[in-house]
Amino acid sequence: MRGGPRDFPAPPLQLEESDIRTGDIISGGVLAGFGIFIVTEARNWEYLGPDGPGPGFFPLWYGACIIALSLLLMGSSLRRAAGETAAATDWREIGRVLASWTGFALCVGLLKVLGFLLAFSLFTFFLVAVMYRRSLGTAVAVAVGMSVGFYLLFPLALNVELPVGKLGF
Repeated sequence: MRGGPRDFPAPPLQLEESDIRTGDIISGGVLAGFGIFIVTEARNWEYLGPDGPGPGFFPLWYGACIIALSLLLMGSSLRRAAGETAAATDWREIGRVLASWTGFALCVGLLKVLGFLLAFSLFTFFLVAVMYRRSLGTAVAVAVGMSVGFYLLFPLALNVELPVGKLGF
């Protein structure tokens, strides 16, 4: 004799309203929409030209990657078991990420004033000395080495000028 609904196993994936409203689902949906917008706009631009990739080549692939990764984010969030809880938020790590992004934003803001090489050197120094907590000597060596590498690669090897600031760097 069959019993009530308790005899039937629960479906492996039951979405509740709280699951749909998680940050992963919302941010994944927003990012997917942004990726669709990028792909739609990039399709109006030339994909390949006579000299190689056109202005629509990279945005099309960036948009496709954003869409794929956002769908992966949403799918992994939906597959998470109902009883499984997400890890606690590590505010110290979030602070480190925000500090890195703030340093990057300052680097971009200083490009016109200091030029690429000097702004990038300062950003690299910040990352190595502050974020990775290495010695000042190591931070200076990495910052100078990276800037020299960029100078050798772009202006010398590829003949592509880097942004120059008011100080001439």
